[in-house]
Amino acid sequence: MKIVVHIDDADQWQAAIKKALPHATVLTSEAPAEERAHADYLAVWKAPAHLLQEQTQLKGIINLGAGVDYLLNTPGLPSNVPIMKLRDAGMGELIADYTLYGVLHFYRSMDRYAQHQRDAQWQPHPVPEKSQWPVGVLGLGAIGRLVATRLSQAGFPALGWSRSPKEISGVRCLHGESGLNELLSQVQCVVALLPDTAETQQILDAKRLAALPQGASVINPGRGSLIDEQALLEALGQDGQPGHLRGALLDVFCEEPLPASHPLWQHPRVTITPHMAGPTPLNDAIDQVISYLRAFEAGETLETVNPDAGY
Repeated sequence: MKIVVHIDDADQWQAAIKKALPHATVLTSEAPAEERAHADYLAVWKAPAHLLQEQTQLKGIINLGAGVDYLLNTPGLPSNVPIMKLRDAGMGELIADYTLYGVLHFYRSMDRYAQHQRDAQWQPHPVPEKSQWPVGVLGLGAIGRLVATRLSQAGFPALGWSRSPKEISGVRCLHGESGLNELLSQVQCVVALLPDTAETQQILDAKRLAALPQGASVINPGRGSLIDEQALLEALGQDGQPGHLRGALLDVFCEEPLPASHPLWQHPRVTITPHMAGPTPLNDAIDQVISYLRAFEAGETLETVNPDAGY
């Protein structure tokens, strides 16, 4: 079995996989082309096209991240090779923490207190009942399910939305266009955790942002493409004009790093973090990749990526 790894810190991945699978040949993409060709498996993150194109006998590709949009759009991607991706692999807990922080930030008026501090203004705000402060999660994959569950456990009414019907204990699950409209009309905060697909790009556009209640907030630890950034700016208010939305906590953007000239940087109702909501815990990710390789070799049935759906 030959495995080729392409990712930052590929040497660490190579050593860990080799330790777990001592009879395998494990190379990084820095190996000479004649050595890395004819691999059985690729374990890659944002692999160059030539690495895919030079392979002739792949049994499987493991995407070393949750988002597969880059891989699916890489020229030369074989159409008949099963693709696995990291599913949670420790990222879910980190993103759940990030999301809960963001929800509490708005729920407990920390955004308002930050402005009051700048204005040297002493003004306490009442704390609403959690039961009156529903939170919506868009995307109910492995990470979205965990986030919605954590919000429910924290006492917030949790609503979740997905394209197809789902069931999660403690979470009101909605689906389809009507379900999305229903969720948006009810929540005080919406969390975007959908994959990047043709159907989800700018799913939070001007019309859907306007469907949120007055004073609602937006949290995006998912994909930058999910939000129409110009529409969000307008919904938040610009040039001294009040907006429909209260604020946004954004970790991902259409262009990264976010250009220094982008108006989101300076908007008083926006908090920006540099794509750090869910860094992949290395040990958890490596363990999952090793389990995939063993399952592939054993002929087990695995949950693979659907290229048409984009996840």
